[in-house]
Amino acid sequence: MPEILEIEVYRVLAERVVGRTVRQVQAPDAWFVKGGATPAAVADALVGRRVTAARRRGKLLLLDSGGPTLGLRFGMTGRLLVDGDAAIERLEWGGRRHEPAWHRFSLVFRGGGRLVVDDPRRLGGVELAPDEEALGPDAFGLGVAELRVALAGGRGPLKARLLDQVTALQEKLDKLSGDIELSSDKVLCPVIPDPEAEAAAAEGEGEDAAAA
Repeated sequence: MPEILEIEVYRVLAERVVGRTVRQVQAPDAWFVKGGATPAAVADALVGRRVTAARRRGKLLLLDSGGPTLGLRFGMTGRLLVDGDAAIERLEWGGRRHEPAWHRFSLVFRGGGRLVVDDPRRLGGVELAPDEEALGPDAFGLGVAELRVALAGGRGPLKARLLDQVTALQEKLDKLSGDIELSSDKVLCPVIPDPEAEAAAAEGEGEDAAAA
């Protein structure tokens, strides 16, 4: 399942198309175009424009072009291909083979080459001008101050607080763009000896390291 780390890999691959001009938009699956837009509207917004930047915010890949930003989401099974190259060859829950029918969205560029979203289960989508502010800060940019606010008053195990799906804390963590479970496992283990330690105790060196 693509998470924040995979989307960062996709962003690096997408940098290959920066500077290229869109010649054609191919969106054979209209359902894959989100936000109330249509494939024709996406084509009208992007054809003739030059890609100026490839960015990421959480699990959203963003392509700037001087017009509406194009947002690409990959769901559980989506992959990015550029000029036939895949940043990740296979996802655990994705397809086991390459099928052109799974190419849900493509940008074809002047002079050759293309960017493709391959998604066998149609769980991702593309959107013009996605609301980036609604995503909150990127998880990779979380600082010590923000972490302290999110954990304030916590008495339960630290990992449980980070993953809590019920309490008000989750509402704060939901505003972070990225994958909280993945981050908590990879970050807490090296810096906090006991993930079951109370959240209130995660101050000082452990808290600073977790946010670093």
